[in-house]
Amino acid sequence: MGLSQEIAEELGCTVVGTARISGGDINQAWRLELADGRLVFAKTHPQGPDGMFPAEEQGLRWLAQADAIRVPTILAVSNGDAGNSGYLCLDFIESARPAANFNEVLGRGLATLHRAGPGQHGLDQGNFIGRLAQDNRPESEWSDFYWSRRIWPQVQLAYKNGIVGSEFVRSFETLGKCLPERVGPRESPARLHGDLWNGNLMVDGEGHPVLIDPAVYGGHREMDLAMMRLFGGFGESVFQSYHEAYPLAPEWKARIPLYQLYPVLVHVNLFAGMYVQQARSLLARVL
Repeated sequence: MGLSQEIAEELGCTVVGTARISGGDINQAWRLELADGRLVFAKTHPQGPDGMFPAEEQGLRWLAQADAIRVPTILAVSNGDAGNSGYLCLDFIESARPAANFNEVLGRGLATLHRAGPGQHGLDQGNFIGRLAQDNRPESEWSDFYWSRRIWPQVQLAYKNGIVGSEFVRSFETLGKCLPERVGPRESPARLHGDLWNGNLMVDGEGHPVLIDPAVYGGHREMDLAMMRLFGGFGESVFQSYHEAYPLAPEWKARIPLYQLYPVLVHVNLFAGMYVQQARSLLARVL
């Protein structure tokens, strides 16, 4: 059975048109037109990690529970089997120009999302960031979670795959010893998007923000904010509106390099290259 036919049977409607669209670095993305006039966004991966699309579905639902920022409506999901590609089908979001208050809506919505915390550092199930597995087993202390579930697994993976050497590993062992002193004041765990760069933010037809491609878990809210600053694309008024709605703890700016380390280490393992030096530079600013 072809993938279009499989999706059509799941949605209960014939697919009458397909078009390949841009969809990031990991998956293939498609715009499907159904016989009843609906438009569907479908993402597929012929050899994706087991459980990747069901985990994304769960992440979108988890974000939606906060009723803070729009996420796409889930239409169908398949993990893939018997040689067939897995897929995730969502309502197709027609984009428009951002509304005049887009940045304020995004900043305050993100504050609302973070306040709707899950009550733990972690999550009840693992998921993925990109195509890399993300271990979410809870820890009572944020510093323990950030080290044992985020920083150290990525360092070990990079070493195992020959991307970095033993000196790189030893430098991060130094961070592990002082991390409790670096993570900032104790806070309630936030409901995190987990991979909040500009490419995972859309603008809907009314000019409002939409969050896509999450890598969710409960953690320190500065994680999302540091990720937003890593590759740019967010106006300063977003952060100002966030801070007005949910003020940040003192010295938050000094912690930005610390909380950018995890996404940069993920990029080390996905793409290597210049990200190795970027990880070294961030670590030097933290230690």
